Amino acid sequence: MKFRQLSIAGAWEIIPAQHGDPRGLFQEFYRFDHLAAEVGHPLRLAQGNLSVSARGVVRGIHFADVPPGQAKYVTCTRGAVLDVVVDIRVGSPTFGRWEGVQLDDVDRRAVYLSEGLGHGFCALTDDATITYLCSETYNPTGEHGIHPLDPDLGIVWPADEPQLSTRDAAAPSLAQMRAEGRLPDLATCESYTQSLRPATSISSVDQG
Repeated sequence: MKFRQLSIAGAWEIIPAQHGDPRGLFQEFYRFDHLAAEVGHPLRLAQGNLSVSARGVVRGIHFADVPPGQAKYVTCTRGAVLDVVVDIRVGSPTFGRWEGVQLDDVDRRAVYLSEGLGHGFCALTDDATITYLCSETYNPTGEHGIHPLDPDLGIVWPADEPQLSTRDAAAPSLAQMRAEGRLPDLATCESYTQSLRPATSISSVDQG
């Protein structure tokens, strides 16, 4: 399992090792210790979600209030999606930037995004199925959205006519959310993630 930090701080691409033979294959798609060593703290597993989407469906951009926010570990178990991370943390040097990673059932990669980052995806195939582990349970009063077609974000979705939910189609722009003070700020996000770090470092624990 290899980790590649994305251009947005707090987000990683995870490349698994796949072991196959004529019978099929096996892989570890999640390892709490490897992730904790990379991120600096364990991922609290509070909820697991599964989403199935038709080709051209775009979901997002979603995020949760920090604290506690909602970190996510996302992988695609069937078909393919373009998974998108957006930096919506006010004060971040990459504020407003997005980065996409293709997740599919061939390379079987995953994406981890920390608290305070925005998340969305576009289904590249029919029946595209993603599974994601979350650090917090769903909180409807603390969950928000930004319009995925906001021209200020400029996300290049690989769909001729993106299909949006009623909720996502009515979501405000990034500028509107910022003007209303509804976006997370970088200092709060960093302070919160720092509080998740164990008193004893991960490396010290690993050394026994």
